[in-house]
Amino acid sequence: MRIGFFGAADTVTGSRHLVEIGGQRVLLDCGLFQGFKVFRERNWAPVPEALRQADAVVISHAHLDHSGWLPVLVRSGWKGAVYASPATRDLAQVLLLDSAHLQEEDARRANRYGYSRHEKALPLYTRADALRAIERIRPLAPGTAVRLGEVDIGLSPAGHLLGACSVSLTHRKQTLLYSGDLGRADDLLMPPPQKPSRADVLLVESTYGDRWHRPEDAAARLAQIILRTVGNGGSVLLPAFAVGRAQALLLVLQRLKAEDRLPRDLPVFLDSPMALQATEVYRRHRALLRVPPQEIETLTHGVRMVATAQESIRLVRVRYPKVIISASGMATGGRVLHHLKAMAPDPRHHVVFAGFQVAGSRGAHLVAGATEVKIHGEYVPVRAAITHLEGFSGHADSDGLMAWMRGLRKAPQQTFVVHGEPQAADALRVRVQDELGWPVRAARHGETAEV
Repeated sequence: MRIGFFGAADTVTGSRHLVEIGGQRVLLDCGLFQGFKVFRERNWAPVPEALRQADAVVISHAHLDHSGWLPVLVRSGWKGAVYASPATRDLAQVLLLDSAHLQEEDARRANRYGYSRHEKALPLYTRADALRAIERIRPLAPGTAVRLGEVDIGLSPAGHLLGACSVSLTHRKQTLLYSGDLGRADDLLMPPPQKPSRADVLLVESTYGDRWHRPEDAAARLAQIILRTVGNGGSVLLPAFAVGRAQALLLVLQRLKAEDRLPRDLPVFLDSPMALQATEVYRRHRALLRVPPQEIETLTHGVRMVATAQESIRLVRVRYPKVIISASGMATGGRVLHHLKAMAPDPRHHVVFAGFQVAGSRGAHLVAGATEVKIHGEYVPVRAAITHLEGFSGHADSDGLMAWMRGLRKAPQQTFVVHGEPQAADALRVRVQDELGWPVRAARHGETAEV
């Protein structure tokens, strides 16, 4: 077995792992690099010939750092099959089309206002590219398997996000298990990840490999922030991933209002067309959630939907106290930037980041205390309050990752730690080595490992 690490090694983004097993080449995830520019530039590099030769791609879940580079691979002439759970396919359709739209809009804006360093700014891929990629995704139900040559590909629920799965590749008596992104046991929306049973070779994520979730009541803290901000005449901006995080925040706000911990007439706006579409996908697949069906049906009751760009622009100019949920969750693009640009200079307002912020992202800079932030080519002063609520994170923490690995009946021949910043990956490596006694090492970007 040979494994090539083309992404999510030495960093937490750009998940791409090429596995050669049983005469087949299978690419586990095909994600975008996000965060620091040195990583984002990898998205524009020529498609490696090794990836163009893959027989299949398996997408663990729909987040763009796991699925968002698929249109680039397909556009390069790659002809293989793509497998994902049915819910992942539905969410990937929403995410990939939105990603293409944002890239086309960013390129148009850069050309219009001349803040691109290139003679003509181009999108990484277009809507047409995204549609071609979506057409290639074949649904694979968790708990079943599809055969590729002599290799069986299987999926098992991983929590974290609707449809998210761990991936197994089995050839004869040898199994490689890829964790994907693992959810937490107490996630608001998703059941805990299914415990693994067997892995001769293990690839495990390490996003929170050096961190533990604090025992905080994130809903109570959010309610305090909103009441204090609204009481001072300000508004609360919730940058949120349109898939997963937006639905969790809507659920919490509905519960807080139902319990009279927030005013029932407090205006709540959902300014993200993608979040609206994703919420419908969550409703279609509500059997996969741990939330009572009636709560999923009422997620958007009383919420003011902002459908068009014109409505979003008008919302920016609305002065009365309110709560705005808008994508993207790390403030890397989308409509949230217009709200951030308008609200950040005003100390009455509060910006709350709910969940993980990848290093180098605009959200990470703000959480770290930046006093100004660059938006649409210009620097904006930051005087609004900034809060990071990790209680909404969808990732298992260090103990959660270890608990999942302890489900294996016997030690793998080799464990590779992936999908983590260097400090997080190494911290998890040390725990696996010291507490489990397994052969383990952190994967390095660009390396090929033989097992």
